[in-house]
Amino acid sequence: MTAVGPAVQVFGGPTALIEYGGLRLLTDPTFDAAGEYPLPRGGALVKTRPGAIDPAGLGPIDAVLLSHDEHPDNLDHSGRKFLADVPLTLTTRGGAERLGGTAKGLAPWQSVELTGPTGEPITVTAVPAQHGPDGCEPVTGEVIGFVLTGPGLPVVYVSGDNASLDVVERIAQRHAPVDTAVLFAGAARTGLFDNALLTLDSARAAEAARLLRARRVVPVHFDSWAHFTEGREPLVAAFAAAGLADVLDLA
Repeated sequence: MTAVGPAVQVFGGPTALIEYGGLRLLTDPTFDAAGEYPLPRGGALVKTRPGAIDPAGLGPIDAVLLSHDEHPDNLDHSGRKFLADVPLTLTTRGGAERLGGTAKGLAPWQSVELTGPTGEPITVTAVPAQHGPDGCEPVTGEVIGFVLTGPGLPVVYVSGDNASLDVVERIAQRHAPVDTAVLFAGAARTGLFDNALLTLDSARAAEAARLLRARRVVPVHFDSWAHFTEGREPLVAAFAAAGLADVLDLA
């Protein structure tokens, strides 16, 4: 497909570099080796392959867009160390309290204005995300996504770990059409809530793209961890079945 919108580089798991309005923004930093990583409430997640880039090779990052800090597949040990050298981390309110340093907490629909390299305003708006079925928050925790906007710039949506199409529809009502949607997919399941989806599966990712009227979808967070039950092939098949094969960007 023909690329539209900002440059997006995906490094495995939820970690992607978005170059937007002259700023370099990194989503959920995860760089650790493969292995077993304990969860704060017990149990563990298994990482099947290491991050695709050494953090030292990323170059300067203007801000991290951290959907949540409580799960090792979204913020691992190396990612936490990385945050110390980043001038700003935007995340949940509870996450900012736990992380301290340069972390700033945002409630859903709250915005912060960043400044591009030539002084242009770039707005980052936190948007809702639901990391499982209705009522999951006491177990899976608070999660946010992000919408990026600016004068003359495309609209970019970063979903974070979200499993709810109702949430996507609410975001679409405010921000569609979206030029680039970075969708956390993979149909994550861990046994919680009778093995319910904790992130979008492939069919729901395609439906999210339709709701958002997205010109491009960059899927992330569908590989590198054992609890993801759908990878590249189901994504391709679902978007083709929905008539949206031309918007899927797996490069």
